[in-house]
Amino acid sequence: MRAIWVVALVALIGCAKPPDAVIDRVPVRNPTTPVASQADVTEARVMGDWVVVQSSLAPQGTPIHVGNSALRIGARMMPMQARGQGRFASGDGQIWVHWLDADNRTMALGDPEGGWFAILDRSGRPGERLRAAREILEWYGYDVTRGLAGS
Repeated sequence: MRAIWVVALVALIGCAKPPDAVIDRVPVRNPTTPVASQADVTEARVMGDWVVVQSSLAPQGTPIHVGNSALRIGARMMPMQARGQGRFASGDGQIWVHWLDADNRTMALGDPEGGWFAILDRSGRPGERLRAAREILEWYGYDVTRGLAGS
């Protein structure tokens, strides 16, 4: 009799609906890796026109403009406020500049919570600076292989 109950219980469990999968957005940055911003980056250093070289947020070649306390990504405009030490606020998110070369030509930036990363360049052709930008992002735990197609 006990065997019948065991078989019935196994059959009942087998008919049960599996639990719904929990799908969370997987961050592009390892949250256990320490992260920092470049302290000497100011709004004046990042103002002007940029081009996306590689990003998990926007396709390669997307024009970016920083100025007048605003950030324009393609046709999308959003407020941007300097917080000091290479950190900015935009909407509900944060923008941290992890690296900006000495001549303000190429920068590696991202969301310290891991939502996105980007490598921007004034000309769109960073040359050897692209490698440096990728290495900095990888150092801070970003998975640069997760850039959008075309990046």
